[in-house]
Amino acid sequence: MSAIFETTGPPVTEERRVLVEAVPWERYERLAACFGDTRTVRLTYIDGSLEIMSPIGAEHERIKSNLGVLLETYLDVAGIRWYRRGGFTLTQPGRAAGEPDESYCIGADKTVPDLVIEVVVSSDALSKLPLYRDKGVAEVWIWEQDRLVIHCLAGGAYSVSPRSKLLPGLDVVHLVRLVGMRDQYDAVRAFREALRAG
Repeated sequence: MSAIFETTGPPVTEERRVLVEAVPWERYERLAACFGDTRTVRLTYIDGSLEIMSPIGAEHERIKSNLGVLLETYLDVAGIRWYRRGGFTLTQPGRAAGEPDESYCIGADKTVPDLVIEVVVSSDALSKLPLYRDKGVAEVWIWEQDRLVIHCLAGGAYSVSPRSKLLPGLDVVHLVRLVGMRDQYDAVRAFREALRAG
């Protein structure tokens, strides 16, 4: 069974990513302070590698929003308690810092989310998997080039899975088809109807 789910459509490149190596943690902290609460620039720091991403474009936000609202629709219909944690910065001082595109706690509100969503519109993104692994994030969903790859944490390492271990009843193939729809309202209605039909 394939662990990568695909939709059709042309690749969209609107983000720009710059990777700088051998950056001391203190320099990252100074740069992060300069950007403050801006939503147009995102910094990710992993073991001396600094990625600067800008701008966060409309396609990135559309996919992130569609994926999030469809996930929330599934959780609501399935009667699963959930808490959206958003895109706050996860930090391991001196070593790593990064901001997920979206994150969720399942069952109860927690300090560290159970599920993180990453959307990559351009290529060559710095992997935040080491940060999420060390924080104990159970699942990381990465959307890239119209595909969703699910990484599940087990034994201190991530492995690609054909389905969500947190949400085993979720039809990931159907979810991915709907993420690609341009009309979010229609996608949510279609998903809700399919879920209720069983």
